[in-house]
Amino acid sequence: MSYEEALRYLLSLGRELASPRQAHVQKFDLQNISKLAERMGHPERRSPCVHIAGTNGKGSTAAMMESILRAAGMRTGLYTSPHLERISERIRLNGEPVSDAQITESFERVLAAIEALMASSALPAHPTFFECMTAIAFDVFARSEVEFAVYEVGMGGRLDATNIVTPEVSIITQIDFDHEAYLGHSLEEIAGEKAGIIKPNSIVVSAAERPEARGVIAQRCKDQHAKLVEVDEAWRVGEIVPDDRGNRATAEWLADGSVIQLQIPLAGKFQVRNALTAAAAAKLLMERGFALNAAAIERGISSVQWPGRLERVAEHPDVYLDGAHNPAAARELRAFWDERLAGRRIILVYGAMRDKAVDEIAGVLFPRAEHVILTQPHQSRAISADVLARMTCHHAAQCEFIADATLAIDRALLLAGDNCAVFITGSLFLVGEARPRFCEKTPNLQIASR
Repeated sequence: MSYEEALRYLLSLGRELASPRQAHVQKFDLQNISKLAERMGHPERRSPCVHIAGTNGKGSTAAMMESILRAAGMRTGLYTSPHLERISERIRLNGEPVSDAQITESFERVLAAIEALMASSALPAHPTFFECMTAIAFDVFARSEVEFAVYEVGMGGRLDATNIVTPEVSIITQIDFDHEAYLGHSLEEIAGEKAGIIKPNSIVVSAAERPEARGVIAQRCKDQHAKLVEVDEAWRVGEIVPDDRGNRATAEWLADGSVIQLQIPLAGKFQVRNALTAAAAAKLLMERGFALNAAAIERGISSVQWPGRLERVAEHPDVYLDGAHNPAAARELRAFWDERLAGRRIILVYGAMRDKAVDEIAGVLFPRAEHVILTQPHQSRAISADVLARMTCHHAAQCEFIADATLAIDRALLLAGDNCAVFITGSLFLVGEARPRFCEKTPNLQIASR
C-alpha cells in the first residue's frame, strides 16, 4: 500500500467529530481501541507516558512536556491533534513528524488487525479515523522504541481513544466551555469528562482555575485514590515579563524550595501557566526516579515550538496566526492585544466551525478590531462567510465577508498599514490553510479533514 492509498483510506472513515445530531446516536466507548490494541500486542504499554486532557492549553503543554523529556536525553514520542498542514504532524519522534513510510507501515499493521477483528465479529463497527490514528501512534512509538511518550486527548477524556494508556502522570489543563454537544452544557459535566483520564492510585497535575472544575477533579482524585497536585499550590511565581520571544518568569517549587528560570518562546501570558503545568509534571517524574533535572526543564521549555498559536509569521505588517476557537481562547487573544498591542490597529480575518460559540467569540474580539473580514475554511463543518456575517457583524465597527480565505487574507494585507497587525484566527482549519502562505511550504496531500 502506498502512502496516498493509506491516506485515502483513513480519510474515507470521515471526520473525527460527527455532527451534534450524529453524536446522539453514535456509540462512543473504548471497546474498539481496546480490542485493536489487544490484537496488536498492546503497543501502548511499551513505554512510560504522560496523558494530557483539558479545554485549552493541552497541546502547548504536551509540546512543552515532550521538549523537556527530549532535553533530558530521552527518545520521545508525541501524539497530538488536530494537525495544521499534514497528518504526520500528529505523530512525532524526537520532535520531528514521522515519515510517510512510517505512517504507511504502521497503518498496514493496524488495518490487518482491524480486518481480522471484523472477520471474527469482534468489533461492533469499523474503528473511526481518530481511533485508527491513535493505534498508528501506539504502533509507531512501540516500533521506534521511544523511551517516553506524551499523549494529548483528542476531545473530552473519559471516552477518548487515548484513554487506554496507563500514565506515569496525568495532566488536566484549563477547563472551559467547548464541544458542549458532546461533553455537556455545564462546567461540572465538561470537567467530569476531562477527569475521566484519572486512573486509580495515579498522580494528577491540574491547572484548572474554575471552581466548578476544580471541585470535580478533586472529587475524582479522591474517588480514585489519586494524588492531586494543583499548579497554583505547587509553584510560587515571580513577575511575568513579556519580551520579544514570549515570556520570562522565575518559579519556586514549594515542595523543596528549588527554583527554575522560565524562558518561554510562545506569546501570551497564558503560556506561563502551561509551562508551569509541564514543569510540575516533570518534577513529579523526577520524584518517581526518571532522569530529569531543573536544567532539562529550563532547556526544554526554552526550545519548545508550537505553531499556529499566537504565532507571528510575518512583519511589516505583523501577521499572527492563532486558533482561538472557543470563548476562553478568544479572551486570551484579547488579553494579548490589550497587553502587547495597545494602540496598534487590528485587522481581523475570522472563520469558524458550525459547532462553535461564534457570537460570544465575536463579542470578545470584534469590538477591538478596526476591520473584520469574515471567511470560511475549506471544510464541510465551516460556517459560510455570509451566514457568519449575519450572525456576528453587529459586533464590529467595519465588517465584510469574503468566502475565499486566500482573497480574505489578501484584503486584510491591503488594508494593513503602519502600526497595524493582522490576525488570522477563529479556527485551526483556517490557520492550517493560511500558514503555508507565510511559512516554508511542504507537500500537502490533505488539509481539510482533522
